[in-house]
Amino acid sequence: MRVVTIVGARPQFIKAAAVSRVVRERHEEYLIHTGQHYDYEMSGIFFDGLELSAPDMNLEVGSGAHGWQTGRMLEGIEKVIQAQRPDWLLIYGDTNSTLAGALAASKLHVRVAHVEAGLRSFNRRMPEEINRVVADHVSDLLFCPSDVAVKNLAGEGITKGVHVVGDVMLDVLNWARKRAETKRVETFAKFGVKPGKYLLVTLHRSENTDAPERLSAIVGALNGLEEPVLFPIHPRSKKMLSAAGHELKPHVRVIDPLGYFEMVLISGAARMILTDSGGLQKEAYWLGVPCLTLRDETEWVETVESGWNRLVGVDQEKILDAVKGFTPPAKRPSLYGSGDTARHCVNLMGTQ
Repeated sequence: MRVVTIVGARPQFIKAAAVSRVVRERHEEYLIHTGQHYDYEMSGIFFDGLELSAPDMNLEVGSGAHGWQTGRMLEGIEKVIQAQRPDWLLIYGDTNSTLAGALAASKLHVRVAHVEAGLRSFNRRMPEEINRVVADHVSDLLFCPSDVAVKNLAGEGITKGVHVVGDVMLDVLNWARKRAETKRVETFAKFGVKPGKYLLVTLHRSENTDAPERLSAIVGALNGLEEPVLFPIHPRSKKMLSAAGHELKPHVRVIDPLGYFEMVLISGAARMILTDSGGLQKEAYWLGVPCLTLRDETEWVETVESGWNRLVGVDQEKILDAVKGFTPPAKRPSLYGSGDTARHCVNLMGTQ
């Protein structure tokens, strides 16, 4: 079996690290990095830390308007598919790279397997929602993390090729936690924080960074906190904060993007996480860290229903109150599989 895999953004590198290891045990893989995250801090350190094979091709697309970026990806991916003639094209998540891969393969009659299928925010103003809906409707195998995802697909008439497999991010997290422990002492010394004595903040979604009122509200909330904050900053957030002239108070420590091992350690030892990242919502849950989601909705509804994740939007008062008073329940039920999702996905591809 020959597989062409598409990655382009940090969360996709994490997921691909789990699946690619299994694919390459018995099959051929050609890995395309679209260059959607184009600098070393946003992608290179993730390849290094995750032991993911270097890309066979980097399209070096870079940032830009959605149509321009997706169009360039489509052109590059189409050429690779025509040259490689794979049995499957494998896509992850909901980025423009996901959309471009799904469209290019489906038009060339190459079967598409979508990891993390069936997620819905039901907010069509989110570019990610458009990407995931389109990708699901042209996919032949849909790997769902939960029963909720299956129900979402069924509501859109998609029932063929749908499988609940769990979440490949849990595979990687379980693998990385053991290796990350060797870096514990140096990591906390590097950032000058003590376990359980700081908050972790991440921010990258365009609905927050590109909306001046929402970004201003988030800055106001962060400045109103009364404990140390670590803020690994995404290039988009850095650019928009600078353009708007926002200044963060000294207790909010802005740091460069982290490698995956460092991020696992910093996340797992935080007192609480504030984020608009879907991946970090799940990791916070698995790591047993309370999470506040800086959005009005989430695709990972099970984490909210469990009581470990709270939607706070960008309301300053709600955020500050939740930081002080949010306490999750004692029980934390198992969510999104048991850590063997990658092998399940590859086995299903090999039998189709």
